[in-house]
This record gives sequence, C-alpha cells and structure tokens, in this order.
Amino acid sequence: MATRERTSPQPSALVRIWRDYSLSIAVGTLFVASFILHAIFGWFQYVADQQDQGSIPTLFGLHGYVTYFGEWTFQNWQSEFLEVLVLIVLTSYLVHKGSPESKDGDEEMKSALERIERKVDGLGKEQR
Repeated sequence: MATRERTSPQPSALVRIWRDYSLSIAVGTLFVASFILHAIFGWFQYVADQQDQGSIPTLFGLHGYVTYFGEWTFQNWQSEFLEVLVLIVLTSYLVHKGSPESKDGDEEMKSALERIERKVDGLGKEQR
C-alpha cells in the first residue's frame, strides 16, 4: 500500500517576498512616501520664497528648485547617515554593560555560559 505524502501548498511569490523582506518593504515604502512629500511641500515653500523675493520659480538651473531640493535633502541625510553609521559601528565594537544593543564582553559571555552549563548539568542529574 503506497502512502501519499501530504505537502502543504506553497505560498505565492508575493507572500514569500513579504514574509522574507517585509522590513525592507515597509522601510522602503516609508522612505519613498516621505521623499515624495518632502519634494511636494518643498516645492510649495520654494515657490513662496521666490515670489516673496520677486523672482520667478524655476525647476532647473542654478537657482532652480532642483538645486535647493538637493541641498536640503543631502544636508539632512548627511547628519542622519552619520548618526546611524556611528551608532551601528560603535555598538558593534564597544560595550555598555546592561544595554540590549551592546554586545556582551568576553567575561560576561563566559559567566553566562557557565551558568547555563551548571543548569543543564543539574537537569541531567535530576532525571537520573
């Protein structure tokens, strides 16, 4: 008598992509939405500033919106990326005892492993 193996249906490609990359998708979506809103409201601000100065708002050129938008964007990104980079790099190399983001020092790691070994050894003796 042959037995049939039951296999669960494979999730669709979109379900697999969401399951495997949902964090990147969510962060990317928030980034794109905020970038678009920044461009729209930045244009409104640029037009108002140009009209206050008696100038004609333009999209391109030395005094065009693209130049101002690039300056505003990269000025903000510079500080944000620097902050995140420093935080990631420093927390991967430095220790702050008790911080969940900080790696444990070698001594703390050894003592934690010794505690676990003692508990496991104690469980083995209780079951005998």
